[in-house]
Amino acid sequence: MKEVKIEIKIDVFDDINALPEYASNLMFEAIEARKKAYAPYSNFHVGAALLLSNGKIVVGSNQENASYPSGLCAERTAIYYAGAKYPDSVIKAMAITAASSNEATKNPIPPCGACRQAIAEYEDRQNSSIEIFFMGETGSVARSHSLSNLLPFGFKSSML
Repeated sequence: MKEVKIEIKIDVFDDINALPEYASNLMFEAIEARKKAYAPYSNFHVGAALLLSNGKIVVGSNQENASYPSGLCAERTAIYYAGAKYPDSVIKAMAITAASSNEATKNPIPPCGACRQAIAEYEDRQNSSIEIFFMGETGSVARSHSLSNLLPFGFKSSML
């Protein structure tokens, strides 16, 4: 047997004002998108914003449904819209913010597993990394330079 150690690197900024300008602008777009979330069941509002290689910014918010599996996370709402509307553009960066109506979210909240897999598909499809910034409602902001930091054993089409 051989033990393998996996390490990841995440940068942490004190707050949104410490981000590079393009990232803070993107996070402000995600915050505005979060305000449009439809989350009457979980009371957990998420917004996402994508910066595309064509300069466009695409946003998404989580959309819940009384039939729980029928809802969709903010990250996938945004990434699938970008794929449908701008199929030839590369996703350069993504900003994600989450807030709960039940308690303050002050720590960075990363994408869920399903969203990580969807982001991984786009990194694989475009053959380049997506820089991911994520935060709660307030507080520090984490940055991963690639989805592979958040999902080191992602499932890829080459495995089929």
